[in-house]
Amino acid sequence: MAGRSGRTVRDLRRANRTAVLQRLYFDGPLSRFELGPATGLSSGSVSNVVADLVADGLVEEAGSVGSDGGRPRTLLRVAPASGHLIGVDVGETRVRVELFDLTLTELARAERPLTQQSPDVEAVVGHIHEGVAEVLDRAGLPPGRLLGVGIGVPGIVEHTPDLGAVVHGQTIGWDAVPLEALLRSGSPLPDTVPHLIDNGAKTLGQAEMWFGAGRGARNAVVVLFGSGVGASLVTPDAEQGRAVEWGHLTVRVRGRRCRCGASGCLEAYAGAESLLARWREEGGRVPGGTDEETALSAMLAAAYPSGGEAADPVALAVLEETAEYLGAGLSDLINLFQPERILIGGWAGLRLGTRFLPAVRRHAVSYALRHPAQKVTVELGRLGPDAVTVGAAILPLADFFARGGRRPDPAPASPAPAWRTALAERAPR
Repeated sequence: MAGRSGRTVRDLRRANRTAVLQRLYFDGPLSRFELGPATGLSSGSVSNVVADLVADGLVEEAGSVGSDGGRPRTLLRVAPASGHLIGVDVGETRVRVELFDLTLTELARAERPLTQQSPDVEAVVGHIHEGVAEVLDRAGLPPGRLLGVGIGVPGIVEHTPDLGAVVHGQTIGWDAVPLEALLRSGSPLPDTVPHLIDNGAKTLGQAEMWFGAGRGARNAVVVLFGSGVGASLVTPDAEQGRAVEWGHLTVRVRGRRCRCGASGCLEAYAGAESLLARWREEGGRVPGGTDEETALSAMLAAAYPSGGEAADPVALAVLEETAEYLGAGLSDLINLFQPERILIGGWAGLRLGTRFLPAVRRHAVSYALRHPAQKVTVELGRLGPDAVTVGAAILPLADFFARGGRRPDPAPASPAPAWRTALAERAPR
């Protein structure tokens, strides 16, 4: 039955379960006594919710702590083995699949290289299916134990009522690809296991905000610097992050042709692919027959030699120019959104690392308005090259929390009678 607010008893119970689960997940172990102030629930509600979560196997005891003159208080935590998640990073050079327990401890991983310039849709779908089956087999985990599969992809993700997630990846040649429908077709997983798809920069941002360098920030921008560049904006109005196509901001009128077809995009100067292309065009010795990550490492070694030999002036000039373009691009984010923190992640951003960061900071501040520039910090992400995969796994984890820690029910063959639905709303859960 719904109250004046429109919320049913089931809605209230689900919200209470969500509140307790999230507090234990992020701040646990905690005692029942501590959960009251942390969640705003009464001691009776906390006891009832905890009893339900323990009965469901989601929460377990984690020792005890002394109290002032009373009996020791039992500590509670989320049970790591009570659920499993898969995160998938669809990059431009490979597909990475990782299996996690509920606390996002990695249990198994699989990688498949992408050999074509533009990732082939059928190949990507096949790699994801194979990777999911491989990590489940390695861990000895039945497919039905999964809470969901999260997938981070390049491009704009549109969520449609009929086809699910549709990917518009202009730079990789994906035009309205119904990726969710394709993944469900031939999937080794039961229909009750959701496939949740979002932009890779957004999943990177989600990971850094939950577990990395973004914790505690209310306004932040997380930048993904890989083959291309993208960003995720996190504000109080968009706490889960919002992907912004930062790489296709125009930084030079009638400039270099970008992969998207336009001219002068930031990605045409600052993405790893264009960075290596510019080194080659200027006469640099780009290693042949290697992937982008190996080639970028060679460029860094040429620009910043460690053995006392002379630096490659071409590689050094291209990198210095790239730092200025990145800084100018960050200044636009600073002026537009006034974040308190900017985090740089992605394999190329981390590979360039601390050597590159001071120049990027300097250019960002010099191009930005003085007041917002004084309030922002620019630093590297802390979760390493797997951050997109971790963030992708957060998609089903957040969905699981929102459902109060309950798995989705199988779709009914036909609608239930109204009287049965009304009784179900009143039933204790």
